[in-house]
Amino acid sequence: MAWLPELKVLLVDAEPERARIVEAHLASAGVTVTVRPRPGEPLPAAVAREAPDVVIVDMARPDRDYLDDIRQVTHHDPRPVVMFVDGDDPAFMEAAIEAGVSSYTVVGAALPDVKPIVRAAVAMFRRYRQVEAELQQTRTSLRERMLLDRAKALLIRQRRMSEPEAHRWLRRQAMERSQRVVDIAADVLRMAGEKESPENG
Repeated sequence: MAWLPELKVLLVDAEPERARIVEAHLASAGVTVTVRPRPGEPLPAAVAREAPDVVIVDMARPDRDYLDDIRQVTHHDPRPVVMFVDGDDPAFMEAAIEAGVSSYTVVGAALPDVKPIVRAAVAMFRRYRQVEAELQQTRTSLRERMLLDRAKALLIRQRRMSEPEAHRWLRRQAMERSQRVVDIAADVLRMAGEKESPENG
């Protein structure tokens, strides 16, 4: 794929020889920008400094303590994380995925072709982020709809308006104040002493 060489890869490996092998595989796949953390540098700091497109973590053995760093990165500065480990540990695999690892691969004596692994990890990460954004938009739309419904119900109850009249009133207020209708609805609820959260309506 044409885009693979354009990726900037942060390679994390405590063993220089293993790191050299992984870097060689990346170079053979066409990746021209491979960077490493500084000695003793935590992963979140290295990610913040280098701003890589992909993080590859190569471990001789599972390291559960390191998952906290990965979790911090995927929460605050999300990006695809590829992990290679030597041993098969289902519990560690589940913990790694929960921490935000996009691709988890158990390797033997020979490292597999990294190109399709990285490509798949990037694709899965992008799809996950898209689904996450769509879910957040759905949640926001639902919350706003519930605020509007509660504000209209309040206007109907307090001002003896019909539902269409309450809707028109909210829209008119929004136009006059140059605000969104949902912001006017939130103001109506606050002025009436009601909380905005739908759970309290």
